[in-house]
Amino acid sequence: MLSNFKSLGFIKTKILPFAIVSLFGIAFFAVSARIWLPGDMMSPAPVN
Repeated sequence: MLSNFKSLGFIKTKILPFAIVSLFGIAFFAVSARIWLPGDMMSPAPVN
């Protein structure tokens, strides 16, 4: 039972912050990837 609490603390202090930071990095890369797209792909989609 005590080892279960220790592993939960390890997940909270080590793995969860790394997962949050890496998720933010992936989202930031996806948003900023428009910089490298060709110019015609950066324009909005045609309406008609």
